[in-house]
Amino acid sequence: MNPEHYSKLERMYLQANINTALYDTTKVKIDEGLAQIELEISEKYFHALGAIHGSVYFKLLDDAAFFAVNSIVKDIFVLTTSFNINLIRPVDKGIITAVGKIKFKSRSLFVAESTLYNQDGKEIAFGTGNFAKSKIELSEKIGYK
Repeated sequence: MNPEHYSKLERMYLQANINTALYDTTKVKIDEGLAQIELEISEKYFHALGAIHGSVYFKLLDDAAFFAVNSIVKDIFVLTTSFNINLIRPVDKGIITAVGKIKFKSRSLFVAESTLYNQDGKEIAFGTGNFAKSKIELSEKIGYK
């Protein structure tokens, strides 16, 4: 357990340009092998049919799985090498929550899964991704502070 590491990852995530500019209602909680990301739905995320676009599902699912992995990699940034999602049902209001957790780890490969829930706790999407260690050090230069 390393609460300081988790807090630095949370700050890095929330201070990323995409989250401050577009996903500004995002909340994140990171723990050992686990990440939870919440987003309040807004019409700015809607496609023509009035529900959130699949790219929002993808972002939250990938981010939750990614940070579950980076919670156990304490020195360098990990990278998503592949990520597959399954959309189950549309959502057009409330708060959605992605929960990511690690399924497999080796020296060079990590597999994590994440599930996205609506505010009633119903599953609306899920995904699985592969992650690898990069050569980028976790440092203040990338917002890890």
